[in-house]
Amino acid sequence: MKPSLTARKHGKLYFRASTAGLIAATLMVCTACFNADRTGSTSDDSPTAEPTPTSTYTPSHSAGGGPQAPETSVPANPEWLPGDEEAAKDVAVNAMRDFARPNVEEKQWANEFARWLTPKATADYSAVDPANVPATEVTGPASLEIDRANGFGATATVPTDVGDYQVQLLRQGQDEPWKVNRLYPPEGAS
Repeated sequence: MKPSLTARKHGKLYFRASTAGLIAATLMVCTACFNADRTGSTSDDSPTAEPTPTSTYTPSHSAGGGPQAPETSVPANPEWLPGDEEAAKDVAVNAMRDFARPNVEEKQWANEFARWLTPKATADYSAVDPANVPATEVTGPASLEIDRANGFGATATVPTDVGDYQVQLLRQGQDEPWKVNRLYPPEGAS
């Protein structure tokens, strides 16, 4: 490789900085390769050392040495007791009354409607603008569709001035209140 000369002064050659940098980098790489070869080699007469573990740490899959998940029991499936159906219908009708008020100020509408909702529904309906709600009133009593084998949920049908809304109701246990999880508007009313 022919050096790149920039000037000749008093019999000395001066190299460009880029050439000097390239030479220095090449020397460092060669030195690193040479040292790696020397440290990795063993002579035939020396015993081969067993590799030592780099860590004796055993990861724990739980915090604080406790069980991975707290011991929780699943609540027993609630039974349909006298009064449960009426309570579910009342929640569905009251929730629809608070929902079907497109002329109410947003904050008031959201706060009053939220008292009937599950946490998920509260989050889902928090961005609804009441002015976009097509229903303006509940026009009759609710009917209830239940599965006697499932006391956690039911579906109510609530008539409104734009048609029948389906109201999904859930409860967390026998003595827990019914909450609205989802409203399904009548076809063409959304």
